[in-house]
Amino acid sequence: MSVRELVVLGTASQVPTRHRNHNGYLLRWDGEGILFDPGEGTQRQMLRAGVAAHDLNRICVTHFHGDHSLGLAGVIQRINLDRVPHEVTAHYPRSGQVYFDRLRHATAYRETVGLTESPVDTDGVLAVTPAYTVEARRLSHPVESYGYRLVEPDGRRMLPDRLAALGVRGPDVGVLQRAGRVGDVSLEDVSEVRRGQRFAFVMDTRLCEGVHALAEGCDLLVIESTFLDEDEGLAVEHGHLTAGQAARVARDAGVRHLVLTHFSQRYTDPEEFERQARAAGFGGELTVAHDLLRVPVPKRR
Repeated sequence: MSVRELVVLGTASQVPTRHRNHNGYLLRWDGEGILFDPGEGTQRQMLRAGVAAHDLNRICVTHFHGDHSLGLAGVIQRINLDRVPHEVTAHYPRSGQVYFDRLRHATAYRETVGLTESPVDTDGVLAVTPAYTVEARRLSHPVESYGYRLVEPDGRRMLPDRLAALGVRGPDVGVLQRAGRVGDVSLEDVSEVRRGQRFAFVMDTRLCEGVHALAEGCDLLVIESTFLDEDEGLAVEHGHLTAGQAARVARDAGVRHLVLTHFSQRYTDPEEFERQARAAGFGGELTVAHDLLRVPVPKRR
């Protein structure tokens, strides 16, 4: 059975707290798993969330600050310990290659899996599979940082009334879907475009063009909101977003489900992030993330 959901492994920024682990997010996309920003403690959080190394097909690192990458060493070693049988690809900023190398070989272990390194150094498409395309966009942070976007190819939705009107029934429907035509009837005659789903992951950044490009038209947007609006000056200084800024991005981009995360330890009331996001005008589904939360990707329209 296909499953599309976000598994939140950690939601803290800079330092973990008693209630929030460092970052870590797994996107289950049908039969594949994409791990974003494995911070310190990710391997243990995976165990608590019921996520296995065998579930991982890609690892996407936005940048090489510790709260987004220190868990790489443990995760990579676990992939090798468990002898994951399929290819695992790692995307990360090319400018941080030295940090990736250090984390990949932080201690002695036996390499049994050929991890594929696919560093990022420009905006654009990173990978194309039958199920999705992975894209990257440059963000604005004191160190080079990229956000990631998953786009499912558009499909076709069959229209029963058109099928009946043109006399297409039974096995011919399947033939039409596979071949694109049955007799004088084309697939376009009896179907409409079914828009592919879109997911974006936006971490440490100021407002910039990349943020808006990644968020555009997303069904599910995971975005940092390190600060509350009253601390916008700090957000700009340190290269982060506020709850209101993140919500306005989602509002203007037509996002269906907004997930706020990556919270500064200075705040103790998570409900204030929701209040400020609503005050900024976001009217879609809204989640203030906590560790070990599962968020389904919205069903297709």
